[in-house]
Amino acid sequence: MPISAVDAINPAFRHAKRQLLQPFRFTQWARLALVGLLSGEIGSGGGCNTGSSFRWPAPPPAKGSGGVIHATLGSQLWHAAPHTHVAGGTQIARHPLPHAGLLALLIMAGLGFVVLFIYIASVMRFVLFDSVIAKECHIRQGWARHRHHGLRLFGWQMLLMLGTFASIAGVIAIPVASAWALGWFAHPREHVLGLVLAGGLFLMLFFPLLLGLGVVHVMTKDFVVPQMALENVSVMEGWRRLWSWVAAEKLSYVGYIGMKILLAIGAGVVSGIFTLIILLMLFIPIGGIGAIAVIAGAAAGWTWNLMTIALAVLAGFVAFALIMFVVSFISVPATVFFPAYSIYFLGLRYPRLATLLGPPPAAAVAAEPWTPDAPPLPPTPAPLG
Repeated sequence: MPISAVDAINPAFRHAKRQLLQPFRFTQWARLALVGLLSGEIGSGGGCNTGSSFRWPAPPPAKGSGGVIHATLGSQLWHAAPHTHVAGGTQIARHPLPHAGLLALLIMAGLGFVVLFIYIASVMRFVLFDSVIAKECHIRQGWARHRHHGLRLFGWQMLLMLGTFASIAGVIAIPVASAWALGWFAHPREHVLGLVLAGGLFLMLFFPLLLGLGVVHVMTKDFVVPQMALENVSVMEGWRRLWSWVAAEKLSYVGYIGMKILLAIGAGVVSGIFTLIILLMLFIPIGGIGAIAVIAGAAAGWTWNLMTIALAVLAGFVAFALIMFVVSFISVPATVFFPAYSIYFLGLRYPRLATLLGPPPAAAVAAEPWTPDAPPLPPTPAPLG
């Protein structure tokens, strides 16, 4: 019989323990950290949010401070000081972004980076699946084997993203259009109750939409990706099969989603504590190096030009990549556990996957109670005469 969402926890823990600790191999751990980072799986095990530590735009510099590098990098990037001259006699404009073309280029580069990351994450999802099944992580071989699978998943992800944006726009448009048609925006103070009700309607539509999209994403990576990897089916065919499985065991899959949410919260708390400790240890040397660079630049009279901005961006990217890899390295147990959890839950429901997990454990057979041998019968007397 297929196991429940609760019963799949123990074999997933045992699998992660054997793969990561029996024996411990640093190179395998580092490869899994890279795969977990590129596939986006570290989000299942938690993370850290440092967004509240930054303010953008930053406050303007004090008057007369000149154009040299200051300790507040964001402040100088956002507000270039007046009359600051750089090599060649050009002047940095006071506008937050001197060139509209540069802004458009940055936006296009950002969108291109997002699309590239989605493609890489799509392929790495299959590499992670192979790594958990085989208990060995081979990135290059997995990439070569699953490029076409990743391309199919990438197309699905892009369609899902476009559908998400369209759905969110529709959810926003319904209350906004209703309020606009009723003329509430012309005199908002006279329609406070109506605007509050429109905002409540938006929340009532928005949160179920996000929940549904999240479930679709989880079900795709947990239950459709194995079918694509093992049988080379399309995403739609994988979903057609999955839908029939869900229809036959609705409560089991609902329990799986609920249990996975609880496990993700627990893993996030544990991983977040360790991540916070390690990041605090890393921020000391990284912050020290940054402070030294800022002071040295100020002493040398450097000004903000394309070269210094590019160097600052490069240094920030390197520091960010290092921090993310450390976070992913800490999250490797969760990176292995959660795919293993979905694999063991799906295993006996999907025969092709069950064959890779090995034969099911033999059912325990109760031993018959021992009884002493019966005493031998006395010999039959020989007939007389």
